[in-house]
Amino acid sequence: MFLTAKTVLVGVDGSRHSSRAAVWAAAEAARLGASLHLVLAHDAAHRVRAEQQVREIATECRAAEPDLHVRAQAVAADPAEDLLARSAEVALLVVGSRGRGAVRDALLGSVSTAVATHAGCPVAVVRGEPGGGPVVVGLDLSPASRPALHFAFDRADRGGAELVVAQALPDAYFLPSILEDPERQRLQEDAEQQVGGQLAVWQEQYPEVVVRRVTTDQHPVEALCSQADGARLLVVGHRSRGSAATRLGSVALGALHHSPCPVAVVGDQVGLDW
Repeated sequence: MFLTAKTVLVGVDGSRHSSRAAVWAAAEAARLGASLHLVLAHDAAHRVRAEQQVREIATECRAAEPDLHVRAQAVAADPAEDLLARSAEVALLVVGSRGRGAVRDALLGSVSTAVATHAGCPVAVVRGEPGGGPVVVGLDLSPASRPALHFAFDRADRGGAELVVAQALPDAYFLPSILEDPERQRLQEDAEQQVGGQLAVWQEQYPEVVVRRVTTDQHPVEALCSQADGARLLVVGHRSRGSAATRLGSVALGALHHSPCPVAVVGDQVGLDW
């Protein structure tokens, strides 16, 4: 299986947003056979309140998953820096999309974006409402999308879910009279051929996963968010190299801002030792 580490790490801040993310992460940890580690980063002056809040969230997680081993920790640290420092040693890092806790504005969008960009493991940002539908993955044929595709196959396999592989034709939405343009047919044929080659590798490894392919003329962010309506998870890839401004990429960033369900961001450095 893809996720072999034994800990799911969750950054919380005492808000309902982060509590919801923690309960979601507890279910993921249970599926992985992993333990759950909750971390609440706080200002040193608010240690007592932070410790109380993280204990309360841990209680929620244990109630949701009684057999799960849950560890709760409050630390006086910068939230993004602390989570990033721990990320290389865990299977999955989970944060909420927003949060305004009584202790500190700890897990706002800037923290979620920072960990999604720089973490040494896959990052799940819990936003929207997870549905009972498929796992959706965006595929653009770049090297950055390959670990994301592997992650998505594994997640669909573990959850017994259908896998929807969504691909926007390269720049197709810029073509004039798109339905009549012969260039569209060429783009689609080339894209489907390349996608088929990538999928064949993982379909052999995960034969129980039912795969549905979607090719669209929509902008990639619009296409992914449309397919993610009712999905249990949307998976996108990103580059580990380049400037901070270009690593995450416009598609991954757009998904983090607009997806109707939780988003997993998988860097192209993940899985180099497979």
